[in-house]
Amino acid sequence: MADQYTFTDPTARYADIETKPVSQDGPGLDSGMRDRADLGEESYRGSGRLEGRKALITGGDSGIGAATAIAFAREGADVAIVHLPEEAEDAAETGRLVEEAGRRFHAMALDLTEEQSCIDAVAGAVEHLGGIDVLVNNAAYQRQRDGIEHMQVAEVDRVFRTNLVAAIVLAREAVPHMQPGASIISTTSIQAQEPSPGLLDYAMTKAALVAYTEALAQELGERGIRVNAVAPGPIWTPLIPATDFPDEKVEQFGQDTPLGRAGQPVELAGAYVYLASEEASYVSGAVVPVTGGRGF
Repeated sequence: MADQYTFTDPTARYADIETKPVSQDGPGLDSGMRDRADLGEESYRGSGRLEGRKALITGGDSGIGAATAIAFAREGADVAIVHLPEEAEDAAETGRLVEEAGRRFHAMALDLTEEQSCIDAVAGAVEHLGGIDVLVNNAAYQRQRDGIEHMQVAEVDRVFRTNLVAAIVLAREAVPHMQPGASIISTTSIQAQEPSPGLLDYAMTKAALVAYTEALAQELGERGIRVNAVAPGPIWTPLIPATDFPDEKVEQFGQDTPLGRAGQPVELAGAYVYLASEEASYVSGAVVPVTGGRGF
């Protein structure tokens, strides 16, 4: 399989992976996907760009988080991840791949809607890795909504606590452990710029994460801590079959991009590696779009 340094036709790179409808209950699992996403298991090749770094990645069991964990490990970083209890199978596979790369790994089954879980996540990463240099706020929750008149406050609260409040608490807890050169990277979304009515509350949190990135970058700049974000477009992850989209929307997922297909998690990993690396030493307050050509 081609690695990230092999030139290919981007429109045809993943012609063998189809976004077929396959509904999943709960948070969604890589192991439950009919057409498995490419996390870089066979294709990502490291070159020591994060040697000695210690990273905490939320939602690191599957999708973008798992691809980032694998890439970070192959670039030389030790990795801790946070996942939900029901995602333990995916988390174990991510751990196997991180340890196969010769790096330390620690997984924590925690519900980030709870403040104490966010506190415990940072404490666990510091204890098991010996510190924290990179915080990746990646865990997210979304569900298809049927209109404003059907919005339930409990569901909106879950979206906001998972996607946004957790990012604030995690940064609050992590920053005191960070040294100059450390970084915080959040996963926002093209939904921040092109919100879908059916993802109203999700889109709101992703737009807020852009403001979070820009404001926190100003606050932490003088301490030598960089704050950035990655904005994915339509990426084929377990979040999609678990969102309760109509079958036709899943089947056509990503086809409205200029590249004509959905992206794969490994295609974002390089953006996170870059932002965490010394190559991005003068990059802060930025949002890097990985959208298949759609504007951001």
